[in-house]
Amino acid sequence: MVAFSPDVFADFLAEEDDAPVVMLNLLRFVPDGGRERHLEYLRMAEPILARFGARILFRGDGLDVLTTGDVEGWDAVLLVQYPRRTAFKAMVEDPEYQVAFQVGKSALADIVLQPLKIAKDL
Repeated sequence: MVAFSPDVFADFLAEEDDAPVVMLNLLRFVPDGGRERHLEYLRMAEPILARFGARILFRGDGLDVLTTGDVEGWDAVLLVQYPRRTAFKAMVEDPEYQVAFQVGKSALADIVLQPLKIAKDL
């Protein structure tokens, strides 16, 4: 299911908005045409991302998981950098993005969105 957790999203937006944020996207596609619809979504979304100052840092296909345990791999991973948290919020509320989002949503069986702040001590 593709939906934000309202409380977590509100907390995310309430934090200081003075630094870039990177969004880790773990994606699992629906079996029939999910990957192709996701590529269509990316073609639609990339110019919108650019309009909000965001950019895809990495896009890759998942391989077999190397660790043991009850773990299921992901079909694809994206890392998208936003200049600020508010840029992410403005983008997801944008009417043009909402059209692209419907295409992207139809491609997914499961998704995890994990915001990351850039570590300053590494």
